[in-house]
Amino acid sequence: MSGSDAEAVLLLRLAGPLQSWGSRGAFNRRETSPEPTRSGVIGLLAAAAGYARERPLDELLPLRLGVRVDLPGTLLRDYHTVSDYRGRPLPQAGVNAKGIQKPTSPPKPTHVTTRYYLQDAVFVAGVAGPRALLETLHLAVRGPAFPLALGRRSCPPTQPVSLGLRDNGLEDALREEPWQASRRAREAYASQLGRERGAGRAVRPARVDRSLTIEDPDGDDVLHDAPVSFDPHARSFTSRRVRHGWLSIPSGFPNPDPDPVDGSGDAAGHDPFALLGW
Repeated sequence: MSGSDAEAVLLLRLAGPLQSWGSRGAFNRRETSPEPTRSGVIGLLAAAAGYARERPLDELLPLRLGVRVDLPGTLLRDYHTVSDYRGRPLPQAGVNAKGIQKPTSPPKPTHVTTRYYLQDAVFVAGVAGPRALLETLHLAVRGPAFPLALGRRSCPPTQPVSLGLRDNGLEDALREEPWQASRRAREAYASQLGRERGAGRAVRPARVDRSLTIEDPDGDDVLHDAPVSFDPHARSFTSRRVRHGWLSIPSGFPNPDPDPVDGSGDAAGHDPFALLGW
């Protein structure tokens, strides 16, 4: 396989004060998935590369996606009201024969909408595909043509977004990339772990367990979040199969404690609180 045809993995750090990865929603209720969707990640890459919404996604659709949850964040419910600044009743969703929206009947001056966000979440997304394409996308993410967003335009990411390219396969790349939690979050985790183990001090392990969702044609879960087109007049999505699991990843502590072992000499088992970020 030539250098231009070789596969590589582009790692993206998706972190910010707010994220919202909507896989479904109506006008008055916009929910968020608990982790980045395929449509959200492909949309971010398309924006970075300067794709117009009408442009075909043929280059990006074959890319394979894996998402690691470094910090799940917490759910925020944002309460909205909508009204006409002129004091007029809100229009109906439908239109008359002339294509003009009619006022609501009986008149409705205010409409309540709800938006959901993830606060302080951190994800690492791995995108696998041809190295030449991913090198172009890596440069595009570092100098995007259009503003980048974490699912919705009101959710800008913190930097860096691109962690660079890796050559060791999608799952291995996500397994070996150090934990992207902040120092404060890592220290909170160490303190909680020390309390759970009765150590009387913070415990800083060499590796921590993080959850993984990765595309797999034999996966036992189906998500309907794969974009076919972002064209505003012909938006369409399809399904993809994924599997869920856990990865033991480098914790990033500078001087980690030796992991406790069980009777067989193996490292202690899975931490049931790992997904909570503590």
